[in-house]
Amino acid sequence: MEKTRRLPIVERDEWLHPVEDEMNRRHERYADRLAEIERAAGSISDYANGYRYFGWQWDDTLDGWWLREWLPGAADVYVFGDFNNWQRTEIRMHKDAAGVWSAFFPAAMYRDRLTHGSLYKLHVHGDNGWMDRIPAYARRVVQDDETKNYTAQFWWPAEPFDWRGDAFDISKNGSLLIYEAHIGMAQEREGVGTYREFTDKILPIIKRDGYNAVQLMAIAEHPYYGSFGYHVSSFFAPTSRCGTPEELKELIRRAHELGLAVIMDLVHAHYVKNLNEGISELDGTDHLYSLPGEAGYQPYWDSKLFDYGKREVEHFLLSNVKYWLDEYHFDGFRFDGVTSMIYHHHGYVDFDCREKFFDAGVNTDALCYLTLANRLVHEFRPAAVTIAEDVSGMPGMCIPIEEGGIGFDYRLGMAIPDFWIRLLKEVPDEEWNIREIWSVMTDRLPEVKTVAYAESHDQALVGDKTLAFRLMDKEMYFKMDRASESLTVDRGMALHKMIRLMTISTGGQAYLNFMGNEFGHPEWIDFPREGNGWSYAHARRQWSLSRNGFLRYAWLGDFDRAMIRLVKKYKVLADGYAWNLLMDDRNKTMVFAHGNLLFVFNWHPTASIPDYELPVRRPGKYVPILSTDERRFGGQERQAMDAEHFSFDVEGDDGKRYPRIRIYNTSRTATVFLRKR
Repeated sequence: MEKTRRLPIVERDEWLHPVEDEMNRRHERYADRLAEIERAAGSISDYANGYRYFGWQWDDTLDGWWLREWLPGAADVYVFGDFNNWQRTEIRMHKDAAGVWSAFFPAAMYRDRLTHGSLYKLHVHGDNGWMDRIPAYARRVVQDDETKNYTAQFWWPAEPFDWRGDAFDISKNGSLLIYEAHIGMAQEREGVGTYREFTDKILPIIKRDGYNAVQLMAIAEHPYYGSFGYHVSSFFAPTSRCGTPEELKELIRRAHELGLAVIMDLVHAHYVKNLNEGISELDGTDHLYSLPGEAGYQPYWDSKLFDYGKREVEHFLLSNVKYWLDEYHFDGFRFDGVTSMIYHHHGYVDFDCREKFFDAGVNTDALCYLTLANRLVHEFRPAAVTIAEDVSGMPGMCIPIEEGGIGFDYRLGMAIPDFWIRLLKEVPDEEWNIREIWSVMTDRLPEVKTVAYAESHDQALVGDKTLAFRLMDKEMYFKMDRASESLTVDRGMALHKMIRLMTISTGGQAYLNFMGNEFGHPEWIDFPREGNGWSYAHARRQWSLSRNGFLRYAWLGDFDRAMIRLVKKYKVLADGYAWNLLMDDRNKTMVFAHGNLLFVFNWHPTASIPDYELPVRRPGKYVPILSTDERRFGGQERQAMDAEHFSFDVEGDDGKRYPRIRIYNTSRTATVFLRKR
């Protein structure tokens, strides 16, 4: 009998040979499910149309609206709202064999009552009693200013949003340079920012700074603002705190006009357990979207887990993926909490051996769902990108599906910010191991595209510290004016620039920055809560600091823009691994190359070495084009930026001659040289 051909991912990786059966089963599970979907619906894109059936839908033939909701465990369901004077048991919905409840609203009867902006809820009788609930497919949910209760809103603008002319293609942007942002806290005033403010004020900043993609957090509605958007209640409703759906669409269209891709931070790893606002126990049972009992609970996040093996849940989530691509023209997703999804233990183990990746803790339903989601994204919008937030390193996460992988385009290089934080917390920089720095920055498989970042929103939250705050601490409040002298600030600014340049030039094929971190924003993120008097003082970004010519923040922002320009101009991220030329442990100096660029990092706190000799890949004239020590970035400019360094040959141990140059190798400095013939 002919042996089945090995999956390409296993064929080229001997480390996976012992777990070939598990890899095959994983791929076959996906292939079988996709085949079922295609037999039933024609394609996965046609299958993921739940948002076109559930919720409010107009029926041309019957001249009216249908409202549909999947509630199989409910005994009785009514719909009520301001259009019937909030009479809970007047309009009864009807249940079909699949557990879908529906009600029809003839236009002749409701045209003047059920109008754009009408408020409504479901009155559901289930095992948990009679409860007023918000439908899972609600496209808009608003909060009452006085009662703070959430209510669904009938959102039916007179004219659909005009997307004509929006033909943005993220694949034409080249290497991803991602600006991670939270719309609510993006403004400088104390309060919740809006889609319009972000469109008018923040998008131009992102464009000016040179980034080509914006990653938006906290888009789907969530009842607790301080959850950072990670406890979602309404998966099809963009948060109304920031404005209307049309204003979000206008934000995305304007971003596209500026050449910026828009990536959504998608939360399918869990959902809020709240009964008043969310989908938990929506039909009266504890197993509508979850497994029953403790199996449906995420103890580390105090939230509910999805049952990815249930067909209706799969359909709900895949429809949600397509909805944001179709209705809002997002250019891709960063999938949050992937590790929690794919393991029943949620990743709270050490992945120290191969067996840990494939043991009984694997959630095979979640892996199948993620593979289907990637297939859907790339079938419906071929140029769209998907990014996995996964700390486990599950084999195949970023390998094409047809090769046996899960199909993500990128993974987040989460070990990189963890490393920088650990280094700054635990090791004096005079003891930093440059070989360890190099190893962590380059520790990735060649075929796995990685989004590198030095810090993200996680490091900016209360309880942690940004790189700038770890480096300069309270000195940021007193010594950031340009007239002050502070060795702590000088050191902090130098290392802040070096860490970011090191990360972007060696850490991956894409780069991410959280808003404000590029100029060393001094404030942590603390959302309004009882403990701080419900203050917005720390839930904002102080852009004026970066524009104040008397403060050093502007220098950090100027360096970030110059760094991004250099990376884009010379296609550093697309060049793959850097070419390591020298590791000088004594002087804590590393030298590496990308194409015609030569990077020299001197991490030593004091050793500045005249006529420092170093190898180069090719002979020629080398001129400095960027240095962290330039005066325009707050440095001392101890080396001349107009200097020319001509190569000379030195005989090696093998008798061959190799090119070298000499430079002034200044301490705590990273310099980029361009080779000219």
